Amino acid sequence: MTAPDATASISIAADPAAVYALLTDLGTFADIAEETRSMTWKRGSSATPGAVFRGRNRNGWRTWSTNCTITDADGSRFAFEVSSHPNIPVSRWQYDIVADGSGCTVTEACWDRRPGWFKKPAELATGVRNRVEANTAHIQATLARLKARAEG
Repeated sequence: MTAPDATASISIAADPAAVYALLTDLGTFADIAEETRSMTWKRGSSATPGAVFRGRNRNGWRTWSTNCTITDADGSRFAFEVSSHPNIPVSRWQYDIVADGSGCTVTEACWDRRPGWFKKPAELATGVRNRVEANTAHIQATLARLKARAEG
């Protein structure tokens, strides 16, 4: 796999299994993710490979939905591929949790999977001109919220 387009890590003073549980609970995940407003199961009802959830997102007055297919869910990695209707690849999001002496380190990474022709329509729909810059900021905010939730 190529290097992610945006990534960051944070140390969290909490049990890795508890942090993983926060990330794989759709209600909690929607609360801490920057653009996401809600997540609901479309296929399956838990974080397992092949399960699909719908993400409803907002940036200002703009709203859009995506379908997210879980690819990894093993207790230390949670990852999913995001697509737009009708099955246009958008991105891959991945969360790696590594235990350390005081809890764990969580690394969030994103790969932009949009075809070139889809970038301008996506920009118009989301209001985000520079997706890599926006995702870098979103990752920082999401990880800070995850840390606060896990340690609180």
